[in-house]
Amino acid sequence: MIESSVFTPVTIGPVTLRNRVIRSAAFENMAHNNSPSQELFDYHTAVARGGVGMTTLAYASVSQSGLSFRGQLWMRKEIVPGLRKITDAVHAEGAKCSIQLGHCGNMTHRSTCGCMPVGASGGFNLYSPTFVRRLSVKDIDQLVEDFGTAVNLAREAGFDCVEIHAGHGYLISQFLSPYTNHRRDSYGGSLENRMRFMQRVIRRVLEAAGDDMGVIVKMNMHDGFRRGMQEPECLEVARELERLGVHAIVLSAGFVSKAPMEVMRGAMPLKAFSYYPSWKTDWAVKIIARLMGRVIIPTVPYKEAYFLEEAKRFRAAVSLPLIYVGGLVSLNKMEEVLAAGFQGLQVARALVRDTDFVNKLHSGEITRSECGHSNYCIGRMYGREMKCHRCVADLPAPLAREVSKAEARWAGK
Repeated sequence: MIESSVFTPVTIGPVTLRNRVIRSAAFENMAHNNSPSQELFDYHTAVARGGVGMTTLAYASVSQSGLSFRGQLWMRKEIVPGLRKITDAVHAEGAKCSIQLGHCGNMTHRSTCGCMPVGASGGFNLYSPTFVRRLSVKDIDQLVEDFGTAVNLAREAGFDCVEIHAGHGYLISQFLSPYTNHRRDSYGGSLENRMRFMQRVIRRVLEAAGDDMGVIVKMNMHDGFRRGMQEPECLEVARELERLGVHAIVLSAGFVSKAPMEVMRGAMPLKAFSYYPSWKTDWAVKIIARLMGRVIIPTVPYKEAYFLEEAKRFRAAVSLPLIYVGGLVSLNKMEEVLAAGFQGLQVARALVRDTDFVNKLHSGEITRSECGHSNYCIGRMYGREMKCHRCVADLPAPLAREVSKAEARWAGK
């Protein structure tokens, strides 16, 4: 076995992981009817068997109004037994299990969430497209309680940690960002006011988590465009999360409705994206993706550990544990990140490519993932279960050509 800091234990709040690698909360699209499925069970069990310290079930909504996909988990009492089956299996493989909790805010449609979409501010959202209703203070009060209820359900289901999604342009991020928050009450205007919803949610989550669950928060280091949050304000958010007492922060960036490839880097595979559409108006998605895709979803250059230099500035600003995410595919780069003072490593695409990735690193069988950064898994994820193109039988020829071209572009970067 390879001796490396990557394979040493780490403690996050009350939870100790067997190593530093965490399967990040990359959306699986495997929750049929918003409930756990056999696919979701099989995938996370395989990742746990493959050697991670902890695996994270992605993007579970705390309420029906927060659903943006039909294949997304919706936290409610009736799914607890199915979630418990997953956590029991993950624990049997020696790993810990976390669940990401959030609310999509304005990034949905009535046909998915069952109501007019809601957000920090009202208006029209081109992402869906749909009209959006501004949340009242009474609505905010209820959503704060929904986060607390979701944490209680997560405990009942056997999860060791919860990860609160406060980035990427979802609801908490919509309150934080001046791009989406145009309120004139105590929840809008100054950064102090824009943080108020996040503060209330985190206090309720910490209360519900008690002293036996880890509380992790995913946040942006920047939104990725001029009118969004920039690094100085995001540093203040990180300091506030530390003051509130969260156990760790995951540092990410980007805004799904405005700068999606800032999150994931590389190019959106437009042929895959249009081949597996998730909306009822399939023809419209295909036409828009083909004609305007590169304008709407521009490419952002990929390189390994693409967030590292900015994340180091956050490392210098706060003292709580920080978890790095963003383009980790090799043992050498993972060791470099840990040497820079980060406590955890989140990985997604390498574990979509091969659920045994960590075990193979540990044994010395490989030193880096075979992921070629084509982002096929991301294009597919919007309409089907997330899967690597190498795991798809009879990949259509146009998609195969798109994958080959993308992998050639980012080879060695």
